[in-house]
Amino acid sequence: MAKKINKLSDREVSTKIKPGLHGDGLGLWLKVTRTKTKSWIFRYTRDGKTVDIGLGSCITVSLSEARKKAAKHRSVLDAGGNPLELKKQELAARKVSKAVALTFKQCAESYINKQQHEFKNAKHLQQWRNTLEHYCFPIIGSLPVADIDTALVTACLEPIWTTKNETASRVRGRIEQVLAWATVSGYRTGDNPARWRGHLDKILPKPSKVQDTKHHTALPYVNMPAFMDELKQQDNTAARCLEFVILTAARTNEAIGATWDEIDLDAGVWTIPAERMKADKEHIVPLSNVCLELLKSMQAVKQNTYIFAGARGGLSNMAMLKLLERMGRKDLTVHGFRSTFRDWAAETTHHENFVLEMCLAHTIKNQAEKAYRRGDLLKKRLVVMNEWANYCDGTGV
Repeated sequence: MAKKINKLSDREVSTKIKPGLHGDGLGLWLKVTRTKTKSWIFRYTRDGKTVDIGLGSCITVSLSEARKKAAKHRSVLDAGGNPLELKKQELAARKVSKAVALTFKQCAESYINKQQHEFKNAKHLQQWRNTLEHYCFPIIGSLPVADIDTALVTACLEPIWTTKNETASRVRGRIEQVLAWATVSGYRTGDNPARWRGHLDKILPKPSKVQDTKHHTALPYVNMPAFMDELKQQDNTAARCLEFVILTAARTNEAIGATWDEIDLDAGVWTIPAERMKADKEHIVPLSNVCLELLKSMQAVKQNTYIFAGARGGLSNMAMLKLLERMGRKDLTVHGFRSTFRDWAAETTHHENFVLEMCLAHTIKNQAEKAYRRGDLLKKRLVVMNEWANYCDGTGV
């Protein structure tokens, strides 16, 4: 006589309160405890021993779902296998899978560590770490990298997309690179949810629509001789560094990071290595006579390898800005003096445009002009820098 199966109904499952086991057939049992909690078990005999496998609580597993789970275990038995051993193997596999499923933060740290030699300098590397730690890790850092989707990426970007768009755009690119690395490394599959073209550009406003372009405030060149005279009266390292910035038309980071081994006083040149240049290309600056005198005065008070020494090596980024504040010139920025130089050169001299652009270490996109840059044009640029120095001193006005 065939065994009766499907003995229980959904109503019986919900109303059974008598503690004990209530059979449904083919090894499936409803277990009711003295505290009235209910769960499913699959019972079978193996090598003369009774084995129970839990199938879950009745709260989360319905009668039909319990029957399906029991049927899977029976199929293992019919094939000569052991359902309990198979369950143990599956649990172990899930643990291994979970261990392999790295979080976004773990992937970001691995990517940065593997790519650290590709970064321009230590500051660039630190910027990567800081932006991810500040804008990404609080939201997606602890999540499996395989689970990062478009909604999570936009959750990181939307709070700053319209207020700090330049930063947000960099964050987006960095998320994209981390996820790309994770995909290639086998930690995730599918499209990259941080990609811009054809994806996030359909969700977020274009950067050009939300970026507030701010130009660095520049001193009118006609006021430069008077400003330079006032600057020379300031007796501190930041003032000498700002003089150097003005005379060389250099960027702030290039000047504060300048070391004595980059200077050749005899040849009258300053060679800035590629890793410290915005364009990642070595740049040679011809030094005017006035600038050489300034460097010789700094050599007399040399403290370390930096030309303009600060409390911890070179000067900080803020040193010259603070100097301008003390001089009552909050209206000016250090970078703005490059614009002052460019305005002076364009309006009062007849030097070729590509020469002036090379003085500023700009990347020239015009291919015709670029062809002239095969050489360093040091002689032509030295003429420009001497004229500029004389103008700043008031002798060339």
